[in-house]
Amino acid sequence: MSKKLTFPDGFLWGGATAANQLEGAYNEDGRGLANVDVSPVGPDRVKIITGQVKHFDFDNEHFYPAKGAIDFYHHYKEDIALFAEMGFSTFRLSIAWSRIFPKGDEVEPNEAGLKFYEDVFKECRKYGIEPLVTITHFDIPMHLVTEYGGWRNRKVVTFYENLVTVLFNRYKGLVKYWLTFNEINVLLHAPFMGAGIAFEEGENRNQVLYTAAHHELLASAIATKIAHEVDPENKVGCMLAGGKFYPLTPKPEDVKAAMDQDRENYFFIDVQAHGEYPGYALKFFEREGLTIPIEEGDLDILKEHTVDFVSFSYYQTRAAEAHPADQTEANLLASAENPYLKKSDWGWAIDSLGFRITINELSDRYRKPLFVVENGLGAVDVPDENGYVADDYRIDYLDQHIRAMRDAINEDGVEMLGYTTWGPIDLVSAGTGEMKKRYGFIYVDRDNEGNGTLKRSKKKSFDWYKNVIASNGAYLD
Repeated sequence: MSKKLTFPDGFLWGGATAANQLEGAYNEDGRGLANVDVSPVGPDRVKIITGQVKHFDFDNEHFYPAKGAIDFYHHYKEDIALFAEMGFSTFRLSIAWSRIFPKGDEVEPNEAGLKFYEDVFKECRKYGIEPLVTITHFDIPMHLVTEYGGWRNRKVVTFYENLVTVLFNRYKGLVKYWLTFNEINVLLHAPFMGAGIAFEEGENRNQVLYTAAHHELLASAIATKIAHEVDPENKVGCMLAGGKFYPLTPKPEDVKAAMDQDRENYFFIDVQAHGEYPGYALKFFEREGLTIPIEEGDLDILKEHTVDFVSFSYYQTRAAEAHPADQTEANLLASAENPYLKKSDWGWAIDSLGFRITINELSDRYRKPLFVVENGLGAVDVPDENGYVADDYRIDYLDQHIRAMRDAINEDGVEMLGYTTWGPIDLVSAGTGEMKKRYGFIYVDRDNEGNGTLKRSKKKSFDWYKNVIASNGAYLD
């Protein structure tokens, strides 16, 4: 009998969330208003999060799902206990910046916010769960947007430095794994969500975007420096919205288009992992007439403080063509139709082999340990009267993708730290603001309009993932 293939000893299994999609309690215990709070559900959401329309406060016409989310703020003990029951060895969550510094530019932090996360981390540790903490997950205090223009302003780098200094010192010994920015490359496609940027009329869009990009890259390097100084045991990663671009055809023009799309996607990580701006980016700045606000010492900081590991989300691959006609928006990134792949309920291509391809490309490109920190299937789940969902479609999706990841480790020799599925518990969708787009192993009774009891109940996938974790992957055979 052949030996069952498993994952490396110490491989971290768990799930991933974000504060703005999970916590709720948007105005409790001194928390300030954030960009994600004022992004409503519905068709206006895309225009707002992409910076096309300024929308800086609440109105009576829209529903704002981040206000209440699934109320993890008051349910965290119950939810973490369920994660522990599944056998999680890690739990990815994020800090709401405006819980720590309500306006963002204060000198002293909000103790109630600090205490909340301390309690959450201690609750994780009680069950042997390693917190994996994203410092900024599409989250910036609105005061930094309205008064400073978001990440286009270099002063925000200083405010971020203040934030991370507080976090690293306060949670020393409680948190070891940190991510500086979630899906940092999404800044180019959803700048209000990614960087608190809404464009002024007549602005040079690329100048604003790549100015903000430099500031975030600089802030990430500064955070890495401080993290290592405060605690040499800290491990700091960058985070990419991943997914290989295939050329739609073998035409050289389409191959070149796919390469260009990949480069745009990898630009941020090239800097964070290699410590310098790549030549293709410098030439792009030159062609576009962009002036990147690099000050004395910036390049040294980038070079000397690269990340310890590369983390990424993976939901799908995309297809590129030189002269696009019909394209679909999937996870805020446009793609040509790939006729060889099935799609999810939201039109996202399902491609487990593409997962393995993406993993290998990242490993080859960066030569650093990898961490898959988001992967999952958004679907319309229909519960029975007890809240139970027979989500075999989710089990099938995850089974295929975990097998592909295992092959990348065992057959391709990729170094992988861990795997956290997106949304181990149902939460608010970042792109659409919906609740009906569900990812979790745990069903939450809440609908798109905020109605429901918030009762938690286990789906079929709950026990399946529990068995996968308990066997370190051998259950898949």
